[in-house]
Formats: sequence, structure tokens, C-alpha cells
Amino acid sequence: MMTSITDNQSQKLQELARVYGVPLEDLLCATIEDWISSPKSDFTQAAEYVLNKNAELYRRLA
Repeated sequence: MMTSITDNQSQKLQELARVYGVPLEDLLCATIEDWISSPKSDFTQAAEYVLNKNAELYRRLA
């Protein structure tokens, strides 16, 4: 499901692109690439730890 960005978000992105002196498309591509290639978030790591730690308990309750 694709969600459109709001006018306010668009304006903020355009301002960031101006501040960094790059085209908006380049800013978006760099941001997406950074997001894709970055390590998992702290929340994801914590959630995986809890799920793995409690896997036996979850199996018994199922």
C-alpha cells in the first residue's frame, strides 16, 4: 500500500534539499539507500531478543 506524503512533508523535504544544495530526488535516494543499508533499529533488535528468549514459553502456550 502506497501512501502519499503530505504537503507539509513535501515542503520540509524540499527545504532540506535546498539546505544541502542537492536535488530533491538525490536527497530521497540517499535517504532510502541509507535506511535500507543501515543496521536494524534498536527496537527491532530488542524485539527479536525477547522473542528468541521466550520462544520456548510461546511454544508451550500455543
